Amino acid sequence: MSTHTLPTPTTKLGFDPAYLQAFEDKLFIEGPQTARRLTNFFALLLFATLIATYGVLSGSTATVIGAMIVAPLMGPIMATTAAVVMGSMSRALQALALVVAGILTVILFSYILSWVVPDVTISFTSNAEITSRINPGLYALLTALGAGAAGAFITSRAEIADSMGGVAIAISLVPPLCVVGISLQQGQFDAAWGALLLFLTNFLAILLAGGVVLVVIGLGKLATTQNHARIRRGGFIVFVLGVLLVTIPLTLTTYQGVISAMENNHATLEVEKWLEGTPYQVVAVKVDDRVVTTTVEGSGELKPVQELANQLALTLERPVLVKLRTLPAQIGTSGNP
Repeated sequence: MSTHTLPTPTTKLGFDPAYLQAFEDKLFIEGPQTARRLTNFFALLLFATLIATYGVLSGSTATVIGAMIVAPLMGPIMATTAAVVMGSMSRALQALALVVAGILTVILFSYILSWVVPDVTISFTSNAEITSRINPGLYALLTALGAGAAGAFITSRAEIADSMGGVAIAISLVPPLCVVGISLQQGQFDAAWGALLLFLTNFLAILLAGGVVLVVIGLGKLATTQNHARIRRGGFIVFVLGVLLVTIPLTLTTYQGVISAMENNHATLEVEKWLEGTPYQVVAVKVDDRVVTTTVEGSGELKPVQELANQLALTLERPVLVKLRTLPAQIGTSGNP
């Protein structure tokens, strides 16, 4: 009498238990190779900080992207949320301690690296690599949530681990910390706080979104005891509260950005109306609280600037000072060949 056994499925939609050992070995720095792996971590972190700091200072986007790929900070952050999902407090605290050590290392090293750079070459107004990281808004949080979810999914699957570089580019970890170090060295404490807020946003979003994905795909089934489940619940409460806390300043920044954009748009429309019937055209309009800087181009007579100021005051609902800049327009025509 012959017996038949059902074939073992070769595909698993959730977390593959057979991958657990490799998953843990990849994420958690422990065992006989701890010293070597920590050395690798901090070596790569210093290299990434060097690349990112000077990439930011030189305004080179390609260089900063290269630093994002080299930077290893994503690993211990993902290890922290994975340990929480698995209900392992000791692993979570170890991974979190490594994250904190990495944060302090990047800030301190970037501070030192920027200290040797002439101050006149560091701009907090014209360098886009700096300005883009000191005023984060809600878009940064949404991007980080998506990147954190993608990172967790990729980490849980051996066959797509090569895609992690794309996540490293999508979410910025080391560059904001470099901006913190640069800003502190320059005494720009508001800029330092803005860049740190961006990092915290990315960090907390990875913890929350990554943890949710790991639970959904089945890693949470390893938290079998009541103590494991309690640790996981407590960890997610902390993650959610952290994200909610950073959402407050992000919302304020986003709101201020929307209001500023609307005011600039309304002011531009008023300047265009004021220029009707003249040979001038608008080049730029910028509203900065009670000062409206207007740049126009053309030649000939303009209407009284007081008329524009009065109309802008009505539109913006506050007294304003108009700074008018006129650029002479020169027109040349080619002769017959």
